Amino acid sequence: VQLQASGGGSVQAGNSLRLSCAASGRTFSDEAVGWFRQAPGKEREFVAAIRWRSDSPYYGDPAKGRFTIAVNNAKATVYLHMNKLKPEDTAVYYCAMSSSDSGLGSRDNYNYWGQGTQVTVSS
Repeated sequence: VQLQASGGGSVQAGNSLRLSCAASGRTFSDEAVGWFRQAPGKEREFVAAIRWRSDSPYYGDPAKGRFTIAVNNAKATVYLHMNKLKPEDTAVYYCAMSSSDSGLGSRDNYNYWGQGTQVTVSS
């Protein structure tokens, strides 16, 4: 399994970005794709997750009310739409894939990781 994250960049506070996570390597069905982020000097934290079969999405505290996760099965791609960005959203954003039935908020339950994409939000 290969995961390719893209879409990061530098924006001003209040603007939006859309991150993409393209998956390849086999057919996906029950797995979940999650987004995590890591700011300098901080732990990697959970942002959002969704299963390929498009069950209800899961959101971590950083995402609630501002971010939306969505899946495009035809393109084997998961998107993270980030609105109303704040300087504290500045981090490297990673996508990852999990085969776990639960615990999608924990990085320990993810088997595969992409390379990360940098998001920088200036005030």
